[in-house]
Amino acid sequence: MSAVKLEVWRERIRKELDDTVDFWLKYSHDTKHGGFFTCIGRDGKVYDELKYVWLQGRQVWMYCRLYRTMERFHKPEILEAAKAGGAFLRKFARVSDGVSGGGRWKCAFCLTRDGKAVKIQRSVFSECFYIMAVDELSRATGDEDMQLEAEQMMQQVIFWVREDSSGLGRPPLPGDAPPPSSMAVPMMLLCLVQQLTEGRGQEVAQKYGELAGWCVQQILQHAQRDGTAILENVSLEGAELPGCQGRLQNPGHALEAGWFLLQVSGERQDEELRRVAVDKFVELPFRGGWDEEHGGLFSFLDVDGHCPTQLEWNMKLWWPHCEALVAFLMAYSHTRRPELLERFSQVYEYTFSHFPDAEGGEWFGYLTQEGKVALDFKGGPFKGFFHVPRCLYMCERMLDDLLANGD
Repeated sequence: MSAVKLEVWRERIRKELDDTVDFWLKYSHDTKHGGFFTCIGRDGKVYDELKYVWLQGRQVWMYCRLYRTMERFHKPEILEAAKAGGAFLRKFARVSDGVSGGGRWKCAFCLTRDGKAVKIQRSVFSECFYIMAVDELSRATGDEDMQLEAEQMMQQVIFWVREDSSGLGRPPLPGDAPPPSSMAVPMMLLCLVQQLTEGRGQEVAQKYGELAGWCVQQILQHAQRDGTAILENVSLEGAELPGCQGRLQNPGHALEAGWFLLQVSGERQDEELRRVAVDKFVELPFRGGWDEEHGGLFSFLDVDGHCPTQLEWNMKLWWPHCEALVAFLMAYSHTRRPELLERFSQVYEYTFSHFPDAEGGEWFGYLTQEGKVALDFKGGPFKGFFHVPRCLYMCERMLDDLLANGD
């Protein structure tokens, strides 16, 4: 692949990132109550004022990461937006919930515009995105109290995941004993380990070293059937589960896990982990998940070929394509195998010809199997300022490095 092609990709990605940032700066800020609107229509109009804690945390994290690491985004308005979002999150996201026993460390899933809790999920993901946001904001502002707060909540999340999940409010049920092991949980914890340890020295890295190793091993357990399939749910012992739940495949999630593992392999200089990450978590789910007739990645699959029960299984969603772009470009950066860059090109061509809205800015998130826009909003309860800008940010930086190294 020529340097000219890499340059073309970089310039398009750079432009898309600039446009995406501009869209969310223009339309998502709630100047009255703080925080961010995420239910935003094609034209930028807010169609629902509910605020989702996952997306509040993700937007704070993304603003801070851009502000800290990319010179063109080192602007006061971006830092101030992040600080305002962080203030809203810290004031309202944590709730006292007597039912779950979560105390002040349990976070809501959904809030009213002015910060009243609407819904609490019995999982750890609101807390995890809270940790990401507060830690990254501490880096952008130098506020050590926020860093301490992030680490304290991290200890609570670890306790819920590895010792006692009763504080999440899930009642033990006889048919759900033990509960399945979802790949999402160790992936999320591994992401947080990387967040909390980045650039903080050996002592902090050692503090979370055992947890990082546990996360990697838990993720690797999802490579099933002699390494021929990545399954989303397995038993706590790493065995395949019966039924639809056990047969479920999520290509986008597997690809995301692949680049998480690649990052760890680079930090450890672990060639075997790198091989497994590329072969089993990047190439394998892509081959099975790509729609040969219409292009794009399926959202869900059943490993035995049954029709998945998820209604959106054959839709083309924005985020798996974002994860595929990151995964293949990172895999190429680690290995210099040309076929991986060809795969990146394949995903790039589909993604940039289907998801971006040339008229209104930002990306559509939900396409039919044939690649037509099914839902035309730019943000919703699950799509915010995260997967698109994180993908563009990471790909731009990787392309910068490849071009600087003469690829």
